[in-house]
Amino acid sequence: MTAECTQFVLGFHPLKRREIRAQFDGGAISSDGGGLLLREVEKRIGILHQFAACFTDYRNADLIEHTVQELVAQRVYGLALGYEDLNDHEELRNDPLLAVLVEKSDPSQEALAGKSTLNRLELTAETASRQERYKKIVLDHGAVDRLLVQVFLEAHREAPQEIILDLDATDDPLHGKQEGRFFHGYYGHYCYLPLYIFCGEFLLCARLRSSNIDASAGSVEELKRIVAQIRSLWSGVRIVVRGDSGFCREELMSWCEGEGVDYLLGLAKNERLKAEIAKEMGEAKAQYQETGRAARLFKELFYQTRKSWSQTRRVVAKAEHLEKGENPRFVVTSLSREARPAQALYEELYCGRGDMENRIKEQLMLFSDRTSTHYLRSNQLRLYFSSIAYVLLQMLRRMGLAGTELAKAQCSTIRLKVLKIGALIRITVRKVWVSLAGGYPYVTLFRQVYEKLCAVPIKY
Repeated sequence: MTAECTQFVLGFHPLKRREIRAQFDGGAISSDGGGLLLREVEKRIGILHQFAACFTDYRNADLIEHTVQELVAQRVYGLALGYEDLNDHEELRNDPLLAVLVEKSDPSQEALAGKSTLNRLELTAETASRQERYKKIVLDHGAVDRLLVQVFLEAHREAPQEIILDLDATDDPLHGKQEGRFFHGYYGHYCYLPLYIFCGEFLLCARLRSSNIDASAGSVEELKRIVAQIRSLWSGVRIVVRGDSGFCREELMSWCEGEGVDYLLGLAKNERLKAEIAKEMGEAKAQYQETGRAARLFKELFYQTRKSWSQTRRVVAKAEHLEKGENPRFVVTSLSREARPAQALYEELYCGRGDMENRIKEQLMLFSDRTSTHYLRSNQLRLYFSSIAYVLLQMLRRMGLAGTELAKAQCSTIRLKVLKIGALIRITVRKVWVSLAGGYPYVTLFRQVYEKLCAVPIKY
């Protein structure tokens, strides 16, 4: 904290006859006392330790102040705690609690990295060596991709019988002239088009892409490596790939059929498909006119496009009539009628993909859209930082918040209610004392989370 800030006195409206004066002179006080819980999660899953191991550091160890692991931890903890910009770290670098989270040897004396150092980490080169003058840290992107899947596998004590891999693409608006930017007609602005793959709340893939491509571009390649890694440990698991009509492509369906992977994909409506359910649409309309409530019927058919599909496939149609009029919908699947009847297939299995929208929103809560560096490579690294921050919070939710009122809370709510706690830090030779705010309203919840985490063995 600068001398100018500590000397500046702010006068507020008086409380009756009492003057109110405020000053930035409280000393070692942090607003992120709950971050200690994130450190406990890290001690049990080691996601930051493993993520840092994906970097190769060619710097001279005798001449550096901040290790890669410290830089990675500082950046990820910062995102989890709500600090989206590198500029924030110019002040955060003096926060003793963040220094504790980052594992600095002497949190009271050692400053953390500033924005320039963290910026150099983000601008890592594709290749480097000890002879390079500036860019001496290299990230193995493939190792990070494997890590996300490995965290998912290690979180399960035994192999599940069935898993669903959800695919989705979203827009990442761009406001500069970043490498790979294109104008996307559907979204109406310049953007990237990142691909996400989730299994439940577990993030398995976050791939940043230019937006001048089909939404499904690269999805087969990502599925190949993810499915192979999953089957290497869970050879008998049944895998279902689920996505909207943007992923209903011959390449993806043919690959699934060849690999013994099931799929359930949205199918864009056309005149041929609508003609197939004309009778059902008429019945749904009649029911709506009679009851005044939304009416829906389901029909199964076997369908093949005239050009793109290599074979006939099972299609389930929803003939629905709402207040606004007809609402026909179609899905195509490799699942059999015996395994998944039409209505259950659509209402329970396909509509279940709506939860993925919440997971993507959580990525935005962790600033996955802050892709403002010039290079696509460094923006992908920023996306990885946000992804790892999500994993950290998701595991806090899974390990510490299960069974509590925040068991299904989103990342922003967890940050507000569990992590943002005022704390006074006192550091002695033998101890770090953290005095949390006495007026914190969720003390009971905090204790529950702490006790749940303490019951999990420490691994790192």
